[in-house]
Amino acid sequence: MRALYQDHAGPLLAFVLRLVAGDRHRAEDVVQETLLRAWRNADQLKNATGSVRPWLVTVARRIVIDGHRSRQSRPQEVDPTPLEAIPAADEIDRALRLMTISDALGDLTDAHREALVETYFKGRTVNEAAEVLRVPAGTVRSRVFYALRSMRLSLEERGVTA
Repeated sequence: MRALYQDHAGPLLAFVLRLVAGDRHRAEDVVQETLLRAWRNADQLKNATGSVRPWLVTVARRIVIDGHRSRQSRPQEVDPTPLEAIPAADEIDRALRLMTISDALGDLTDAHREALVETYFKGRTVNEAAEVLRVPAGTVRSRVFYALRSMRLSLEERGVTA
């Protein structure tokens, strides 16, 4: 096996370097794998007539082709570091804001809360909210006005400004 390495490793490395566009590390890996396969098939190679080099060249070429195909079939790996630098939306502030608003809504009367929920949170017009609540549109406007005023006071008590 030592003779195989001494006789064929240099020319095989030069051949593989051309196949892998000068990537020495990849070429050395391919030569190593080729010689390992030669060692595993030593019995067959001893009985072969002529030079072993064509067999080594064929095996090396197939290893390079297999490596190329496997890299093409898998998506390229990317470094996650740039993604970690992108700021993510902080959901804690949003959750705290929603909790504060929910608490403030709890301070309202049922009539005022229903009017706000129908108009602001469900996006209904005053007339649509009036139909759902079965009250006149003017009553809905009045309830929304007083509900917003109460909400502002309630939120200010909780430290929320503007």
